[in-house]
Amino acid sequence: MSRAILVYGESGSGKTTSLRTLDPERTFIVDADRKGLSWKGWKKQYNGAKKNYTQTSSVPTIEAIYQKMQGEWADKFDTLVIDGLTTIMVDDEMRRAKERGFDKFVNLAQCVWNIVSDAHLLRENLTVVFIAHSLTEHDESGYQWTHVKTGGRKLDKIVLESKFTTVLWAKSLDGRYVFVTQADHSTAKSPMDCFEKEIPNDMAAVIAALKEYEEDDDNDAETK
Repeated sequence: MSRAILVYGESGSGKTTSLRTLDPERTFIVDADRKGLSWKGWKKQYNGAKKNYTQTSSVPTIEAIYQKMQGEWADKFDTLVIDGLTTIMVDDEMRRAKERGFDKFVNLAQCVWNIVSDAHLLRENLTVVFIAHSLTEHDESGYQWTHVKTGGRKLDKIVLESKFTTVLWAKSLDGRYVFVTQADHSTAKSPMDCFEKEIPNDMAAVIAALKEYEEDDDNDAETK
């Protein structure tokens, strides 16, 4: 089972920028938003010639990339980033715009659910990072709640965050870009005692902390 991480936040909250610390030689990025990355020099690090970057929101193409991660790319990459889960949902909905009937909405939900579920079935030494937009809602009493923005009520009922043990809320606070790691009127969560409540938006550091946490868990299990 792979290590899966979900990052969500508003536009400009540092979600994509958090990837800047990853090793380009060991990372493959799927840019579903097709907007490029967000730091100086990224085109030299990630491009078609290096075969570590592609722009697509096609579900079959992403599933094909999963298969390559299990096969010919197994020794090349240890991190896979799907940057634009929300865009994948929207684009799939647009492709099905002329479809009619209830089944359309079931298929829309199943499509995204499968991408997330299948990622968990990839090899153990692979980390899969999903990036999505957030939605903040308020009820009549003024209570505020921030969660992943989805493509419809069926996905809202399923709750995509339930498929992850690590869900990071990207925020910009007084000029600082951080991840919130525990629920604060949100669906943010992480393994107990793995992180402080707020941490820098450094994806390499996040993955390193999770690996160390898992190793400590394994050592504890062996001594019992």
